Amino acid sequence: MNLKKLFVEETDSTFIQFFRYCFVGGFATVVDWGLSVLLFYYVFGETLVAPLCNGLSFAAGLVVNYCLSTFWIFKNSKTNNRLLEFLSFAAIGVVGLLITLGITSLFEFMLANSTSLYQIIAKVVSTAVSFLWNFFARKYLLFNKNSEKNNGSK
Repeated sequence: MNLKKLFVEETDSTFIQFFRYCFVGGFATVVDWGLSVLLFYYVFGETLVAPLCNGLSFAAGLVVNYCLSTFWIFKNSKTNNRLLEFLSFAAIGVVGLLITLGITSLFEFMLANSTSLYQIIAKVVSTAVSFLWNFFARKYLLFNKNSEKNNGSK
């Protein structure tokens, strides 16, 4: 496969978009986790603010994911309104977060008494499921070339 096509050229190929989304999602995850650690251990000093740190870092990762996704992966939105596009992108991300929370809770309930590795197993499974949800929901619900543009300005 041509590297220019894989990394540079605009494309509607699901394979190439998924390939690029792996980089974008990975980088957004590094931003999310890195900022969470920075805020938790160095800004707030391990006080009881983990939800605040995780919320802020999730939001930062979401913004990074949106910016890189709309610049590099998905060029054809179903809407011409950037705010509506971002809110839809964020809503899909929140559903992915809820999927993650649900799977990790389920694994804790099912496996906590049988293995101390339940959290790692749950994190791997929930990350994979959430990643797939986020990519395919964003591609087909929000960024689909064959859709008509809605009214609004971009």
